[in-house]
Amino acid sequence: MADAPFPVLPALGNVTSFPGPKPKIPERVLEERRRYRTIWISDVHLGTKGCNAELLIDFLDHTDSETMYLVGDIIDGWRLKKKFYWPPEHNDIVWRILKRAKRGTRIVYIPGNHDEMIRPFAGMNFGGVEIERAAFHTTADGRRLMVLHGDEFDTIMLAHRWLAFVGDALYHLMMKLNNWVARARKSLGLPYWSISKAAKHKVKNAVEFISKYEEVVARAAAERGVDGVVCGHIHTADMRNFDGIEYYNDGDWVEGCNALVEHFDGRMELLHWPDEVARREPLPEIEDEAASDELAAA
Repeated sequence: MADAPFPVLPALGNVTSFPGPKPKIPERVLEERRRYRTIWISDVHLGTKGCNAELLIDFLDHTDSETMYLVGDIIDGWRLKKKFYWPPEHNDIVWRILKRAKRGTRIVYIPGNHDEMIRPFAGMNFGGVEIERAAFHTTADGRRLMVLHGDEFDTIMLAHRWLAFVGDALYHLMMKLNNWVARARKSLGLPYWSISKAAKHKVKNAVEFISKYEEVVARAAAERGVDGVVCGHIHTADMRNFDGIEYYNDGDWVEGCNALVEHFDGRMELLHWPDEVARREPLPEIEDEAASDELAAA
C-alpha cells in the first residue's frame, strides 16, 4: 500500500495533517541495518520540544526488526492541547514507523497516559499499526512477556491526577534546561548527556519511587502468570529480576534515548543510543592544547 497519513484523531484538536509522501530528513539507505527479532520503544513525546527526534530518526535508520512495540506516550496529547508544536522532524518519525509497517514489520501501539486519546481506538488498525491496550509477547526462547505502558501502576496517576499534571509542567521546564545543555555540548563537539536524567538519579525520593514502581509492576506480572513484563512510563531504562519475574523498562527518547531489543535467540538487551552514535562517530581530533583544555573544563 502507498504511504498513508497517520489517522487524524479528533482528540488532537488542530492536528490536521500528518506525514506526506516524503520526509524532511531523507531515510538513510544503509547496506547493513542492525536486525533484531523485536524492538520496544516508548515515551517519545512527539509534540514537545523535549523529544530527541534527531537521535530517534538515527535509531530508526540503523535498525530493523520483525516486530516493533510502541509502548505508550509516543504522542504527547497533554502538551498538544496546551500549545501546538509539531516540527517536520516529528512527521519524519511517524513516516519511518509507517514505512516499517509497509515493509512487513508488525507494529503494535500501546497508548500511555499522555496519548490516552488513542486508547478508544484499541482493536483497530491504522496504516498497518495495531492499536492495543496491552499485549503479550513470546520470546524466541519461549518466555511470555506482558507489554503495557505502566501508568496503570503509578499511584500518583491513579490517586492524584491533578498532581500528575503539575509534575508534567515542572518536568517540561527541566526539559527546556536539558535542551539548552544538549545544544551547548553539541556546539563543543561533546556527546549527548541528560542533566535531568543525572539529577533524577541523585534525588532520593525519585530513586525510591522508581524502585517501588518496578516492584509493583513485577508483582502484577507474577499475578498474571507471565514470565516477565515490558513497560515504559517512568523514563528509566532497566533490566531486573524480581523473584523469578523479569522486569524490563525500555526507557524513553526525551532523557535517556533508550530502546529494548530482543535478539533472534531470545536474548534481551538495552541500547543507549547516544553511546551507539558516539562509538560510530568519534569526536573530532583536537588540534591544539588550548582547545583541549577548554573541552576538559566543560
